[in-house]
Formats: sequence, C-alpha cells, structure tokens
Amino acid sequence: MSALFTRNRLIGLALAVVIAAVDQLTKWIVIGPLALRRVGHIDLLPFLDLTYMENRGISYGMLQATSTDTRWLLVAMTVIIAIVVLVWLLREAKLGDILGLGMILGGAIGNIFDRATLGYVVDFVDFQVLDYRPFAIFNVADAAITIGVVIILARSLLVSDKDDATGPAQAADAVSEK
Repeated sequence: MSALFTRNRLIGLALAVVIAAVDQLTKWIVIGPLALRRVGHIDLLPFLDLTYMENRGISYGMLQATSTDTRWLLVAMTVIIAIVVLVWLLREAKLGDILGLGMILGGAIGNIFDRATLGYVVDFVDFQVLDYRPFAIFNVADAAITIGVVIILARSLLVSDKDDATGPAQAADAVSEK
C-alpha cells in the first residue's frame, strides 16, 4: 500500500464517503417519501421536528447566493475548502485527527452536491427545547462538519504531541503510519 494511503487515511476517506452518502440519502427521504418540501413541517418528538428549508447561503444564511454567479462562487469556495481538508487529511497520521477531517470532508461533499445540483442546500433537522432553538435548522452534512471541527479543536487543545511516544505500541503505530 502506498505511504499516502495508510490504513488510517483510508478509514478517514471511507468515513467521508459514508457521511456524504448518508447525507444525500436522508435528504432524498425527506424530499421524496416524506414530501417535506410540500408539507413543510413534520412533528416528530417534543424536541425534534422536520422542517424543510432551502439554504442559499453558507452558515446561518450568510453570503446568500442571489444569482447564478454567486451560486457557483459558493460552490467554488466550498470545493476549495474541501480540497484543503482532503490534502490535510492525506498529510495527517493520527486517526483521531483523520476522523475529524473525514467528517468535515464528507459533510462538505454532501452540501457541495446539493448546491451544485439544486442551487441550495436542503436543511431539515429542527431541534428545540421548549420554544428555544439552540441551533439553526441543519442537515446530516452540517452536523458532521460541526462535530469534525469540534474533534479537531479538542484534539489540538487537549492532545499533546508527546502522547505519540508514550509506549511501544504507540511508537510502532507511528512508525507504521510513515
């Protein structure tokens, strides 16, 4: 196996593919069989509803794509970000970091696919506590990106580089990943 495609990196890439596929599957289910685009809203649980929303911007609707040019500009920007994350993932050796990057990459791919094919990102998960909504309406890709970023930040703040060589098993893993 090539040094570029180590076991950990293949796991990260597989995770990205699975997240992108699950994201697209859930969007297909809510738009197709559940007809959420037509009904607009489905009550599921006291704290969770399905609410159809077309997000033509990025996070929290910022940078709205109000024309074809701005739509493709957002696609290009997110593709560039996804490429940067992919390169980062392929340069990383630690599985914890690779998993976070795989989640970010998979979420980015899911949302890029929406924006490129539909012109907007389909959001539908509406989480609330009583009448308080701690999050904007989101989708599986958004959740994966957020969790991936939290993993990367937590690992950068809490895991030190010296943890790599604390024992023979970790040292052997580090050598096999190079």
